[in-house]
Amino acid sequence: MNIAVIFAGGVGTRMQSKDRPKQFLSIFHKPIIIHTLEYFEDCEDIDAIVIACVEPWIDYLKDLIYKYRIDKVKKIVKGGETGQLSIYNGLCAAKEVAADEKSIVLIHDGVRPLITKKLLSDNIACVKEHGSCITSGLVTETIVVIDEDHKIEHVPSRAHSRVAKAPQSFWLDDILAAHNRALSEGLTTAIDSCTLMKGYGYDLTMIDGPSENIKVTTPDDFFLMRAILETRENKQIYMPEDE
Repeated sequence: MNIAVIFAGGVGTRMQSKDRPKQFLSIFHKPIIIHTLEYFEDCEDIDAIVIACVEPWIDYLKDLIYKYRIDKVKKIVKGGETGQLSIYNGLCAAKEVAADEKSIVLIHDGVRPLITKKLLSDNIACVKEHGSCITSGLVTETIVVIDEDHKIEHVPSRAHSRVAKAPQSFWLDDILAAHNRALSEGLTTAIDSCTLMKGYGYDLTMIDGPSENIKVTTPDDFFLMRAILETRENKQIYMPEDE
Protein backbone atom coordinates (compact mmCIF):
# COMPACT_ATOMS: atom_id res chain seq x y z
CA MET A 1 0.00 0.00 0.00
CA ASN A 2 1.20 3.52 -0.81
CA ILE A 3 0.06 6.11 1.72
CA ALA A 4 0.47 9.88 1.62
CA VAL A 5 1.12 11.50 5.02
CA ILE A 6 0.28 15.18 4.66
CA PHE A 7 1.56 17.60 7.27
CA ALA A 8 -0.85 20.51 7.79
CA GLY A 9 -0.12 21.31 11.40
CA GLY A 10 1.40 24.78 11.06
CA VAL A 11 -0.26 28.06 11.96
CA GLY A 12 1.54 30.21 9.39
CA THR A 13 3.20 32.91 11.50
CA ARG A 14 5.64 33.81 8.71
CA MET A 15 2.77 34.17 6.25
CA GLN A 16 1.24 36.84 8.53
CA SER A 17 -2.27 35.76 7.52
CA LYS A 18 -4.88 37.36 9.73
CA ASP A 19 -7.68 34.86 10.09
CA ARG A 20 -6.51 31.36 9.12
CA PRO A 21 -3.46 29.11 8.83
CA LYS A 22 -1.56 29.36 5.56
CA GLN A 23 -2.70 25.95 4.30
CA PHE A 24 -6.28 27.24 4.20
CA LEU A 25 -5.57 30.43 2.27
CA SER A 26 -7.25 30.41 -1.14
CA ILE A 27 -5.61 30.78 -4.52
CA PHE A 28 -7.94 30.83 -7.52
CA HIS A 29 -10.90 30.14 -5.21
CA LYS A 30 -9.39 26.94 -3.79
CA PRO A 31 -7.46 26.45 -0.51
CA ILE A 32 -3.76 25.70 -0.88
CA ILE A 33 -4.11 22.34 0.87
CA ILE A 34 -6.76 21.24 -1.63
CA HIS A 35 -4.43 22.12 -4.52
CA THR A 36 -1.94 19.78 -2.82
CA LEU A 37 -4.34 16.96 -1.98
CA GLU A 38 -5.77 16.80 -5.50
CA TYR A 39 -2.44 15.55 -6.88
CA PHE A 40 -2.45 12.65 -4.43
CA GLU A 41 -6.14 11.99 -5.07
CA ASP A 42 -5.59 11.83 -8.83
CA CYS A 43 -2.41 9.72 -8.73
CA GLU A 44 -3.28 6.08 -9.43
CA ASP A 45 -0.30 4.88 -7.38
CA ILE A 46 -1.60 6.46 -4.16
CA ASP A 47 -3.94 4.20 -2.19
CA ALA A 48 -4.69 6.31 0.88
CA ILE A 49 -4.10 9.71 2.47
CA VAL A 50 -3.78 10.65 6.13
CA ILE A 51 -3.45 14.23 7.34
CA ALA A 52 -2.02 15.73 10.51
CA CYS A 53 -3.91 19.00 10.94
CA VAL A 54 -3.76 21.87 13.40
CA GLU A 55 -6.45 20.78 15.85
CA PRO A 56 -8.91 23.74 15.84
CA TRP A 57 -9.21 23.47 12.04
CA ILE A 58 -9.90 19.74 11.73
CA ASP A 59 -13.65 20.15 11.28
CA TYR A 60 -13.09 22.83 8.63
CA LEU A 61 -10.68 20.52 6.81
CA LYS A 62 -13.26 17.72 6.89
CA ASP A 63 -15.76 20.05 5.25
CA LEU A 64 -13.24 20.92 2.52
CA ILE A 65 -12.46 17.26 1.86
CA TYR A 66 -16.16 16.54 1.43
CA LYS A 67 -16.70 19.59 -0.77
CA TYR A 68 -13.82 18.78 -3.12
CA ARG A 69 -14.40 14.99 -3.02
CA ILE A 70 -10.95 13.98 -1.79
CA ASP A 71 -12.05 10.38 -1.32
CA LYS A 72 -8.68 8.80 -0.49
CA VAL A 73 -8.43 10.56 2.89
CA LYS A 74 -8.79 7.80 5.47
CA LYS A 75 -7.77 9.56 8.67
CA ILE A 76 -7.29 13.09 9.97
CA VAL A 77 -5.34 13.43 13.21
CA LYS A 78 -4.30 16.42 15.24
CA GLY A 79 -0.86 17.92 14.74
CA GLY A 80 1.78 17.89 17.44
CA GLU A 81 3.70 20.66 19.16
CA THR A 82 6.51 20.39 16.58
CA GLY A 83 6.71 19.38 12.94
CA GLN A 84 8.39 16.11 13.94
CA LEU A 85 5.54 15.24 16.33
CA SER A 86 2.91 16.12 13.73
CA ILE A 87 4.55 13.79 11.23
CA TYR A 88 4.76 11.09 13.90
CA ASN A 89 1.02 11.37 14.54
CA GLY A 90 0.44 11.03 10.81
CA LEU A 91 2.72 8.00 10.57
CA CYS A 92 0.90 6.27 13.43
CA ALA A 93 -2.38 6.88 11.59
CA ALA A 94 -0.81 5.49 8.40
CA LYS A 95 0.18 2.35 10.31
CA GLU A 96 -3.45 1.89 11.37
CA VAL A 97 -4.56 2.24 7.76
CA ALA A 98 -1.90 -0.16 6.48
CA ALA A 99 -2.50 -2.73 9.22
CA ASP A 100 -0.08 -5.60 8.48
CA GLU A 101 0.50 -4.70 4.84
CA LYS A 102 4.04 -3.65 3.93
CA SER A 103 3.64 -0.03 2.88
CA ILE A 104 5.40 3.03 1.51
CA VAL A 105 4.71 6.47 2.93
CA LEU A 106 5.17 9.76 1.10
CA ILE A 107 5.58 12.54 3.67
CA HIS A 108 4.58 15.87 2.20
CA ASP A 109 3.84 19.46 3.22
CA GLY A 110 0.25 20.58 2.85
CA VAL A 111 1.61 23.91 1.60
CA ARG A 112 3.77 22.42 -1.15
CA PRO A 113 1.19 22.19 -3.96
CA LEU A 114 3.29 22.65 -7.11
CA ILE A 115 4.08 18.99 -7.65
CA THR A 116 3.14 16.44 -10.32
CA LYS A 117 1.62 12.97 -10.35
CA LYS A 118 4.81 11.74 -12.01
CA LEU A 119 6.86 12.97 -9.05
CA LEU A 120 4.69 10.90 -6.69
CA SER A 121 5.04 7.78 -8.84
CA ASP A 122 8.80 8.33 -9.14
CA ASN A 123 9.07 8.55 -5.33
CA ILE A 124 7.32 5.21 -4.94
CA ALA A 125 9.51 3.56 -7.57
CA CYS A 126 12.66 4.92 -5.90
CA VAL A 127 11.66 3.55 -2.48
CA LYS A 128 11.02 0.12 -4.01
CA GLU A 129 14.49 0.16 -5.59
CA HIS A 130 16.58 1.95 -2.95
CA GLY A 131 14.55 1.96 0.28
CA SER A 132 14.09 5.73 0.39
CA CYS A 133 13.45 8.76 -1.79
CA ILE A 134 14.14 12.40 -0.96
CA THR A 135 12.80 14.84 -3.53
CA SER A 136 15.44 17.46 -4.26
CA GLY A 137 15.85 20.74 -6.03
CA LEU A 138 18.80 21.78 -8.14
CA VAL A 139 21.10 24.40 -6.65
CA THR A 140 21.33 27.43 -8.93
CA GLU A 141 23.61 29.60 -6.78
CA THR A 142 26.83 28.95 -4.89
CA ILE A 143 26.38 27.37 -1.45
CA VAL A 144 28.86 28.16 1.34
CA VAL A 145 29.30 26.58 4.77
CA ILE A 146 30.18 29.09 7.50
CA ASP A 147 31.40 28.90 11.10
CA GLU A 148 30.03 30.72 14.14
CA ASP A 149 31.96 33.86 13.16
CA HIS A 150 30.42 33.83 9.66
CA LYS A 151 33.73 32.88 8.09
CA ILE A 152 33.53 30.51 5.13
CA GLU A 153 34.67 27.00 6.02
CA HIS A 154 33.78 25.17 2.84
CA VAL A 155 32.35 25.81 -0.62
CA PRO A 156 30.74 22.55 -1.83
CA SER A 157 30.48 21.75 -5.51
CA ARG A 158 27.25 23.09 -6.96
CA ALA A 159 27.02 20.02 -9.21
CA HIS A 160 26.94 17.77 -6.13
CA SER A 161 24.69 19.98 -4.00
CA ARG A 162 20.92 19.78 -3.71
CA VAL A 163 18.10 21.34 -1.70
CA ALA A 164 16.02 18.75 0.15
CA LYS A 165 12.31 19.21 -0.58
CA ALA A 166 9.26 16.92 -0.48
CA PRO A 167 7.80 14.36 -0.79
CA GLN A 168 10.24 12.45 1.39
CA SER A 169 9.36 8.79 1.07
CA PHE A 170 10.26 5.62 2.95
CA TRP A 171 9.09 2.18 3.93
CA LEU A 172 6.59 2.88 6.69
CA ASP A 173 8.21 0.53 9.21
CA ASP A 174 11.64 2.15 8.69
CA ILE A 175 10.51 5.72 9.26
CA LEU A 176 8.33 4.72 12.22
CA ALA A 177 11.30 2.94 13.79
CA ALA A 178 13.41 6.09 13.42
CA HIS A 179 10.69 8.24 14.98
CA ASN A 180 10.23 5.85 17.90
CA ARG A 181 13.97 5.88 18.51
CA ALA A 182 14.03 9.68 18.43
CA LEU A 183 11.21 9.89 20.95
CA SER A 184 12.93 7.37 23.23
CA GLU A 185 16.00 9.66 23.17
CA GLY A 186 13.98 12.80 23.87
CA LEU A 187 14.37 14.26 20.38
CA THR A 188 11.25 16.08 19.17
CA THR A 189 12.58 18.89 16.96
CA ALA A 190 14.13 17.18 13.92
CA ILE A 191 13.80 19.60 11.05
CA ASP A 192 12.54 16.97 8.59
CA SER A 193 12.41 13.24 7.92
CA CYS A 194 15.54 13.37 5.77
CA THR A 195 17.58 14.77 8.66
CA LEU A 196 16.15 12.26 11.11
CA MET A 197 16.78 9.23 8.91
CA LYS A 198 20.31 10.30 7.96
CA GLY A 199 21.12 10.92 11.61
CA TYR A 200 20.23 7.32 12.38
CA GLY A 201 22.40 5.92 9.63
CA TYR A 202 19.88 5.16 6.89
CA ASP A 203 21.06 5.39 3.28
CA LEU A 204 19.05 8.02 1.41
CA THR A 205 18.56 8.42 -2.32
CA MET A 206 17.55 11.71 -3.97
CA ILE A 207 15.66 12.41 -7.16
CA ASP A 208 15.32 15.85 -8.71
CA GLY A 209 11.81 17.27 -8.67
CA PRO A 210 10.23 20.12 -10.64
CA SER A 211 11.86 23.51 -10.19
CA GLU A 212 8.58 25.11 -9.08
CA ASN A 213 8.18 22.70 -6.14
CA ILE A 214 8.15 25.49 -3.56
CA LYS A 215 6.82 25.52 -0.01
CA VAL A 216 4.33 28.36 0.44
CA THR A 217 5.61 29.90 3.66
CA THR A 218 5.83 33.67 3.11
CA PRO A 219 3.72 36.25 1.25
CA ASP A 220 6.29 36.17 -1.57
CA ASP A 221 5.76 32.40 -1.92
CA PHE A 222 2.01 32.95 -2.07
CA PHE A 223 2.26 35.38 -4.97
CA LEU A 224 4.81 33.19 -6.75
CA MET A 225 2.47 30.20 -6.53
CA ARG A 226 -0.36 32.25 -7.93
CA ALA A 227 1.82 33.36 -10.85
CA ILE A 228 2.89 29.77 -11.60
CA LEU A 229 -0.70 28.51 -11.55
CA GLU A 230 -1.75 31.34 -13.84
CA THR A 231 1.05 30.40 -16.25
CA ARG A 232 -0.13 26.79 -16.24
CA GLU A 233 -3.67 27.91 -17.02
CA ASN A 234 -2.45 30.06 -19.90
CA LYS A 235 -0.49 27.14 -21.35
CA GLN A 236 -3.70 25.13 -21.59
CA ILE A 237 -5.25 27.89 -23.69
CA TYR A 238 -2.37 29.16 -25.80
CA MET A 239 0.05 26.25 -26.29
CA PRO A 240 -0.44 23.90 -29.25
CA GLU A 241 -1.66 20.43 -28.30
CA ASP A 242 1.62 18.74 -29.24
CA GLU A 243 3.70 20.83 -26.81
